[in-house]
Amino acid sequence: MKRKNLLQSFSQSRREFLHMSAAIAGSIAASSTMSRSAFAARENELNIYCWEGYNSDKVLDPFRKEFKTNVKAQGLISDPDAVNKLRAGETKVWDIINLNNAWGRRQLFPENLIVPLDQARFKPKWDMVLPEFKWPYYWAMSNDGKNLLGMVQRFGPSGVNVNTDKISRETVQNDGYEIFLADDFKGKYAVLMYDDWVIMHLCMACGFSPFDNLSDAQIATYETAMRKLINNAAFLSDDMNAIALGMVNGSIIGSFPGSTYTVSAARFDGNANLRCVIPKKGPNNKPGVCWMELTSTVNNPELSPRAADFLEYCYRPEVCKNVSFAEGTYNPVTQMGDKRVMALYSKEELDAIQFDTLDEDMALCSDFDIIPNYPKLHEIFATAVRERKA
Repeated sequence: MKRKNLLQSFSQSRREFLHMSAAIAGSIAASSTMSRSAFAARENELNIYCWEGYNSDKVLDPFRKEFKTNVKAQGLISDPDAVNKLRAGETKVWDIINLNNAWGRRQLFPENLIVPLDQARFKPKWDMVLPEFKWPYYWAMSNDGKNLLGMVQRFGPSGVNVNTDKISRETVQNDGYEIFLADDFKGKYAVLMYDDWVIMHLCMACGFSPFDNLSDAQIATYETAMRKLINNAAFLSDDMNAIALGMVNGSIIGSFPGSTYTVSAARFDGNANLRCVIPKKGPNNKPGVCWMELTSTVNNPELSPRAADFLEYCYRPEVCKNVSFAEGTYNPVTQMGDKRVMALYSKEELDAIQFDTLDEDMALCSDFDIIPNYPKLHEIFATAVRERKA
């Protein structure tokens, strides 16, 4: 049976999505205020702020029905923006926040923006996870190791994406990010405009970790490389599926950066020649970046009692699979350490998320963390983009 063309179905611009989400946020805030007046305890409402996937009706509709709860979910596209919204008072709006791993331990919990989970309730769920996420998992715990900050579910390695019919996985692994900065690769790649990730991977390409404090000389090296990366790209886009289509139709060979999830829909459509590749050359022999999502309960003064119920619900094997294969973005989940979860995947689904090389790719990745020099590095990135568009 021919598969539905998922790239065509889910190629909405993320900027359009951001504008739409802003309107949704306003309606959630307004409805939350009104509902608190009528239903102070909030037993039947839940507001979720999350990366795309957890806002899927495939994930949410069964929960709505079983718990008789009005669930509203807004997608986010920037961890720092989401953190700043909580700081600005949106702890009164949201019950659940879903961000990349470092934010909970480094900022959300120290700033009292999230509340710990009940360990008696959630620690037994860790029996389901893959060995590398075993209890007590570093990014799920507070600095003193005493508090459980959230559940860890989706994860994946990030490097670059390439069409392996045009350039082999082995070549990218061995030659590294330098391929994308070579003069003869000009016009053959796109830049995926997820700001943090462009910055992180370009630092890796320059030979230093973005998670260290950088010297003036290193920042100068980064600036030169950033201008070249942006200027030599065929195009810049924040639409991962548009970039995947470019690799399918041959207008580009690769994407800088890229993760398994940015080509998983294309692979599931039958384009197994598109692949996320993690170079072997880079700082600390870990030039990729591994992201993991931490889903936490917000320090809402009127936190919905359904928040913890939702996190527990996400551990059900069928829900783990639905989160893993939400519309348009497919990822491994930590609960693939449970045989009941693994039994739900087809061979084609495992191939879509590159399960065959997942362990190898993860071993080449540094954990996602906060970028100390982010303001300066982002200023350089933004300037290079403006100059290209001028």
